[in-house]
Amino acid sequence: MDPQELKITAAMAMLELDESGVAALAGAVDQMLEYFTTMAAIDVKNVEPTTQILAASNRLRPDGAHNNNPANLADAVLEQAPDLEDRLIAIPNVL
Repeated sequence: MDPQELKITAAMAMLELDESGVAALAGAVDQMLEYFTTMAAIDVKNVEPTTQILAASNRLRPDGAHNNNPANLADAVLEQAPDLEDRLIAIPNVL
């Protein structure tokens, strides 16, 4: 990449580069372009698109009605609380 193009690109990205910074950026850009060229040469026509590298499936439970009474559920939760104040879970002060 031309050094003048690098300076323009750096200015558009609001980067202030001295000559050593431009040289370092030129090396990094050349390395990226070489990598992109290598990637473009790879034949991927028969590769299935993926969103992740590991095969995954959703763990779904059957959707069905449950006989959970909200009052019974609240009582069960409150029974497990370490400290209560008038059917409210008491939380110690942090400060």
